Amino acid sequence: MLAASSRPLTGETIMDKVGFRCIECNEGATELHRDYSNGILKITICESCQKPVDKYIEYDPVIILIDAILCKTQAFRHILFNTSLDIHWKLCVFSLLCEAYLRWSLLHGSEQSGDPADIIRYTKEWEFYGMFGLAALELSAFCGSVLCFLWVAVGRLRGGATPELGLLVRALLLSCYGKVLVIPAVIWEHDYSPLCLGLIKLFVLTSNSQAIRVMLNCSRRLSLLAVCLGLLSETCVAQACTKLPWSIQDMLTD
Repeated sequence: MLAASSRPLTGETIMDKVGFRCIECNEGATELHRDYSNGILKITICESCQKPVDKYIEYDPVIILIDAILCKTQAFRHILFNTSLDIHWKLCVFSLLCEAYLRWSLLHGSEQSGDPADIIRYTKEWEFYGMFGLAALELSAFCGSVLCFLWVAVGRLRGGATPELGLLVRALLLSCYGKVLVIPAVIWEHDYSPLCLGLIKLFVLTSNSQAIRVMLNCSRRLSLLAVCLGLLSETCVAQACTKLPWSIQDMLTD
């Protein structure tokens, strides 16, 4: 039985998207399975590697998620090429909310006062929205730098054949799902919270790199270079927002 969250693309949308891909060798495929009478499904065999085009169409979504967390190439190809998963913008907003909550909690974590006025100031919503805006700005810098670099690099390496930016944006946003882990890291605060947050950041960057590598079928070196450039741009924007004389963060939180 096919999992609802891993619903494959229909034949009418193959040309509109990027087509099906074999999760083992990345070769194109016209179909993932054949549906015979009485609900009998037969998985299509790849003509190139002679393996099932996409074994994950019969897997439980939990197993697919576990393999994605392990950054398996096959799981990423299944999600990015062979499903109609279209929640990247919702996931982006939710990830930004998690990031904003983390910054907002760290901003007020050391404040302790019994004055009711301090409690009212502590709960002002505009401070949280300010953190959300800063997180969105940094994510835009990260994605923008990655996309610009890949547009130029891939164009030169492949003789002017530039990547589809819309698909790359979708892959980058979907691979940021690890940011939701900051919520339990903040709620269950302990002495190792900074280490946990650092590991979460590393996991998100690793997922970003794997998503780029799968989408472009490029070398690991190119995907890592793109992610590092994006991280550098994100860090520069974050520093500019906090250390410049006009300090955007101070304007939003003071």
